[in-house]
Amino acid sequence: MRTLSFADAIEDAIAHAMSNNPDVIILGEDVRMLRMNLFTRFGENRVINTPISESAFLGAGVTAAMAGLRPIVEIMLIDFIGVAIDGLLNHAAKTAFFSGGRWEVPLVVRASCGGGYGDGGQHEQTLWGWLAHIPGLTVVVPSNPADAGGLMLAAIEHDNPVVFLEHKLLADYWRDYLGSGGRDNLDYDVPEEGEKGQVPDKWSPIQFGNAIIKQDGTDLTIVSLGVGVHRSMEAAKLLESKAVSAEVIDLRTVSPLDTFAIINSVSKTGRLLVVDEDYKQFGLSGEIAALALEYSLQFKFGRVCTDQTIPYSHALEKQVIPGTKRIVEMGLKLMKE
Repeated sequence: MRTLSFADAIEDAIAHAMSNNPDVIILGEDVRMLRMNLFTRFGENRVINTPISESAFLGAGVTAAMAGLRPIVEIMLIDFIGVAIDGLLNHAAKTAFFSGGRWEVPLVVRASCGGGYGDGGQHEQTLWGWLAHIPGLTVVVPSNPADAGGLMLAAIEHDNPVVFLEHKLLADYWRDYLGSGGRDNLDYDVPEEGEKGQVPDKWSPIQFGNAIIKQDGTDLTIVSLGVGVHRSMEAAKLLESKAVSAEVIDLRTVSPLDTFAIINSVSKTGRLLVVDEDYKQFGLSGEIAALALEYSLQFKFGRVCTDQTIPYSHALEKQVIPGTKRIVEMGLKLMKE
């Protein structure tokens, strides 16, 4: 085992894939600067700078994948996927279905997501519920370096489109950038184990749709992903001091969703709390509740989500984005009801 940061684990897994398969390429704005190590190692024909037109270079990635390459298309912020959504929604996601499996689109769309640093509602969204709503898309949201590398390798090897989302508060190069320009008063509620941790000496793909139990519990099931996992773990510690035993599940992928892990846990605890930094309405939290109901479970339900457009003010933002305090309050409420 070795220790890598969240961002370095992703890059290391990409380097592993690129060294083993010459068809793996990277496309995106400023990727030769952002992925300097990969550019130096693999050259200009495989790490390709593009104009600032997400619709153009995502569209190029879709056609390159259909032609036999395995492109990783980098959209700097997932908020910008809106200008390129046609390539995913109407082409990449549907090609295998419409062609009866004769055509595949082995495309990875890599993007940063998430808030917590005061950049407003056009730069801090997560949108994984929206993207997972589209049939044909796999949506991946890791919470730690080992999962980030293993899931990225699985995404590259997958034969159809994968959206790989990395939360900006977990990636050190994003935090260094976001903390510049006069933002020296920011505080990040992310523990060290999220941004740096042990990873395998040799990468192996992690199967999609396999959640992991981060902590066993008997009174309350907390389901989350990305940074929310770390906030949920912190909340579980605080709940334990109040005699509440919380089980914490890290989904790792939104689509496919590990239904068995959720149902098995809620069957035991009888209480379900979903911590989701995405929007509450018509999103992941409601989907998880519906799944549990479809299995005829009797349970108490609560959710801590982003309820509205994210304010630019960092102080107001803290009230909108799910934090440890809100998770604890909802957990205690479910125990009393």
